[in-house]
Amino acid sequence: MSDGRSGETADPSEAVTESTQQRPRPGQYQARAEPRWPILLAVLVSIALQFALPNRHVLSPSFLFPAVEVVLLLAFVLWDPRRDHTRSGVRRRITLAVVILMTIDNLAAVVEMVRDILNDSQDDTGEVLLATGAAIWVTNVIAFSLWYWLLDRGGPAARAAGAGSRPSFVFAEMQSGDLVAPGWAPHYGDYLYLAFTNATAFSPTDCLPVTRWAKMLMMAQSAISLVIAVMIISRAVGALN
Repeated sequence: MSDGRSGETADPSEAVTESTQQRPRPGQYQARAEPRWPILLAVLVSIALQFALPNRHVLSPSFLFPAVEVVLLLAFVLWDPRRDHTRSGVRRRITLAVVILMTIDNLAAVVEMVRDILNDSQDDTGEVLLATGAAIWVTNVIAFSLWYWLLDRGGPAARAAGAGSRPSFVFAEMQSGDLVAPGWAPHYGDYLYLAFTNATAFSPTDCLPVTRWAKMLMMAQSAISLVIAVMIISRAVGALN
């Protein structure tokens, strides 16, 4: 005896609910290749700025670290080009080495400039100090943006595979699911924006750090930016006057 259910139709609300539950939320990452060219461009800009700094570096010779970064960058480009760069452990280690060298070289440049300012060095004109301070500031933004990109949720490979840990940064897109595509995930440009706003505002803006290492890293970047702004650029403006 039929129970009369064969003629019933599915409840549209249940179908919508099921579809909504299957729809990835912002920050719930899907496997997706991340373009490589923004990272390469950022590193190339940083290397060019490091080569442009005055040749009186605490880490002599001054071209040593940028030259090594060029070699590592070539290895990054040429290593197994058929594979997705976000899934290559070798490329991740190469990128990490480049960022470490970039950070050390830039910190050494900050120390050298601060030492010259405190010693009231007359070797540099105001124009040179302004250009040097700007180069160091931009390199600092690039270096920390790469740190954020490499470390958040276990790195780009883990994010692309959807196997990363909890996010260390909460982007605005993660809280505005109706305004972004399903399964939205941060790419390098988002971390570059984070580093730039942190360097200019000296505090988080619309992206908040939610882990201790992220807070400490952002604090270190803000401190370096503050040193550059207060000691280097102000000294250069005084020299111009």
